[in-house]
Amino acid sequence: MKKGLLIIYSGPSGVGKSTILAEVLKNEDLNLAFSVSMTTRSPREGEQNGVDYFFVSKEEFEEAIKNDEFLEHAQYVENYYGTPRAYVEKMRENGKNVILEIDVQGGIQVIEKCPDAVSIFICPPSIEELRKRLTGRGTEKEEVVNKRVDQAQREIMTSKIYKYHVVNEVVEDSVNTVVNILKNEMGA
Repeated sequence: MKKGLLIIYSGPSGVGKSTILAEVLKNEDLNLAFSVSMTTRSPREGEQNGVDYFFVSKEEFEEAIKNDEFLEHAQYVENYYGTPRAYVEKMRENGKNVILEIDVQGGIQVIEKCPDAVSIFICPPSIEELRKRLTGRGTEKEEVVNKRVDQAQREIMTSKIYKYHVVNEVVEDSVNTVVNILKNEMGA
């Protein structure tokens, strides 16, 4: 059995990466598995251990850090989040193409540890268009939108390390581009 790909998938908030990924995941020819992260935060209503996240104590997570058990990890708002290496490798050994939807900082950590990973960064057509999309959501104040736009600009500058950049102008076109990238990487 051929070992599956490791796919790093990132992009700034509001760029449409989740919408694109939801469509890409429907393509059964790609044999994709979505990576489950580990976290120290408490489960939310309806979340299941091993499905939504692997929920662990802070002590267990810190022990895993000491033992270099993560492809990447970070701490946000007093909780740890990370991608367990053994879980990802087991799925890859079983022939699954494992996709990690992670932020740029995590993506860079994985690229450094796994240079064979396929890295895809979803870009907005422009910063102005990204601002328009974020504002159009109507869910955040202008101050938060400004912070997200500033963060997006930093992420776009840092994303040069990614192998592929897909500009999300039209969702269907972006889905097709990502699918074609993955098929090409699979040798299909």
